[in-house]
Amino acid sequence: MTKMPDNDTFVFEQPCPIRDVLDRIGDQWSLLIMETLAPGTLRFNALMREIGDISKQMLSRTLKQLEQDGFITRTLYPEVPLRVEYALTDLGHSFLEPMQQLITWAETHHRTIVIARERYQST
Repeated sequence: MTKMPDNDTFVFEQPCPIRDVLDRIGDQWSLLIMETLAPGTLRFNALMREIGDISKQMLSRTLKQLEQDGFITRTLYPEVPLRVEYALTDLGHSFLEPMQQLITWAETHHRTIVIARERYQST
């Protein structure tokens, strides 16, 4: 997003809101992280344990992107040892309902999709 000189108008680098949002939350990890944070605040290592097969680097990178986009907050507590907690923002919570609908749709139709893939590959 770029602010135009001499006024308060913004020009978005990505003019398509659907593509812009889906590019960020449609990756392999963002939905899983937000679903994991749905019940409440978690620390980094607790997120890693809950998700299971994500690397520290990928978790860190995805958390930064989700924070940058306003879906989560990162709270740093200057204690020894240092404590960092992650939580969904209001925006993140507002995404849970459509996200759950997508998850439900995927679970309902996954078998059909897998069968279609197999049928396609055998032709």
